[in-house]
Amino acid sequence: MLFPRQPRQWAGFSLDRPLVMGILNVTPDSFSDGGRRTDPRVAIEAGLSMAADGADIIDVGGETTKPGAAAVSPDQEQDRLLPVVRALAAEGICVSVDTRNAATMRAALAAGAKIINDVSGLSYDPLSIGVVASHACPVVLMHMRGTPETMNSQAVYQDVVAEVRAELLTCIDAAIQAGIRAEQIVIDPGLGFAKLSTHSQAILRGLPDLASLGYPILIGLSRKAFIGALSGETQADRRLGGSLAAGLFAVLRGASILRVHDVRETVQAIRVWHTLFE
Repeated sequence: MLFPRQPRQWAGFSLDRPLVMGILNVTPDSFSDGGRRTDPRVAIEAGLSMAADGADIIDVGGETTKPGAAAVSPDQEQDRLLPVVRALAAEGICVSVDTRNAATMRAALAAGAKIINDVSGLSYDPLSIGVVASHACPVVLMHMRGTPETMNSQAVYQDVVAEVRAELLTCIDAAIQAGIRAEQIVIDPGLGFAKLSTHSQAILRGLPDLASLGYPILIGLSRKAFIGALSGETQADRRLGGSLAAGLFAVLRGASILRVHDVRETVQAIRVWHTLFE
């Protein structure tokens, strides 16, 4: 296939500078901030605060997809996230929804979400690809093998960058065949999803190979286990320094969007980094 040129806009944003996507989990069991924002009022305030701190996009998730996590029903997922999506969208905030369920995608878009962020690359729910195509909405296609329950057993690669690139290309081809426009697609190599620490490091170093596909790259590395392995910090919420360092490295290697817990610090770091490189 012919690879598109890197677009300069996505979801209404210029990609002439790196974007910051704030993580807003409304789950009881997410790896870093689980249980802190299960009250919709607390979650809404947190989202408003992230937006005030400079987040371009707020990514709301109602299902934990860390290794070993069990699936939740779409109804439960929607009960958690729809009040938050609706309130943030009403404030004019660009909301993405972190879901792999077609019913949740449909409901979230109706509630005002603008972007779908699917850890399964639209492969988990067979109806999801049609939802995204019919709504013509921006989408993040992430690489993952298996499901959260099984992905650790599938973290076996001969050449992780080449294999992730090929498997992402399969997701992209399926999306385009279903009617999703190329300019709506962002790709995410899925650091930590069916990846060991060494795999995540190799992917960051190999981002130019993924960028050659011609799609903007989203990187979600904030506070993850491989940051802990590199830094020696066992406590997830104390990995800010390592997350900033790895995030700026990812931008230098071609990432267009950073998905982060620590919005204010990341916005500041990117602002300084970007100004120095102008």
